[in-house]
Amino acid sequence: MSPELSIPFPVTFALMVVTLVYLWGWYRLRKALPNLISGWRLIAFISGVVSVWAAIGSPLATLDHQMLTAHMAQHLLLMTVAAPLILLGAPAITLLHGLPQNLVHDALRPLARSRAVCGLGDIITHPVFCWLVSISVVIGWHIPALFEQGMHSAGWHEVEHASFLAAGLLFWWPVIQPWPSLAEWPQWRIPLYLFLATLPCDALSAFLTFCNRVVYHHYLSTHQVVFTSALADQECAGALMWVCVTFAYLIPAVVLTIRMLSQEKRTSQLGRCTL
Repeated sequence: MSPELSIPFPVTFALMVVTLVYLWGWYRLRKALPNLISGWRLIAFISGVVSVWAAIGSPLATLDHQMLTAHMAQHLLLMTVAAPLILLGAPAITLLHGLPQNLVHDALRPLARSRAVCGLGDIITHPVFCWLVSISVVIGWHIPALFEQGMHSAGWHEVEHASFLAAGLLFWWPVIQPWPSLAEWPQWRIPLYLFLATLPCDALSAFLTFCNRVVYHHYLSTHQVVFTSALADQECAGALMWVCVTFAYLIPAVVLTIRMLSQEKRTSQLGRCTL
């Protein structure tokens, strides 16, 4: 697969269509129920879509065959930036209001209410399933054989990008719990969920940073744009993953923990006042 990639116009066009549908749905919701969906959700969703485009449609996509650091930045944009931002935008309810209502009422709503779809939804949004899928995608695509397959096949490269975005959406679903999600676990388990997710990612990034050998032979034969060697590029990619995943996962864990402790404190104070 050649590193001189052109901007994927089909992907860019698809993202533009999704954004326009979301904008129309957001406008209709705001007009009908002004307090239901705020402006910051619109900003979050559009930022998430832009992050997807930055990962797979911008000039960054033309560098991932030359630099492992650029390739790693794509993964991080899709999983730790685009996915949570899209979910924060309450995409389900907003996109449903942006689609033709005949389609929603006649096809999508009955399908969503069917027993099979509801059962499947309960499975794929369960925190254990979300955790296992996201970690499997991260570790699996960094196995050298699969990694090289993605580098040498345009089709597999697209599958890789799609799987990282889908895994990111699944991973952040139990944390953000967008509509129509219901909490599957007690709130205190989510910080643990996030913390445990950092461990395999930290192990992988540490291996890439300190193994002192080039793991992916593809980068031995490509021109290094910035770095003096493929090994230096790999060390930077590992360090980038280490730092970004740690902050992206642990900061929400800390915020949620502080929120839970504050709620417990208020409840305790209210109980004392009642007594």
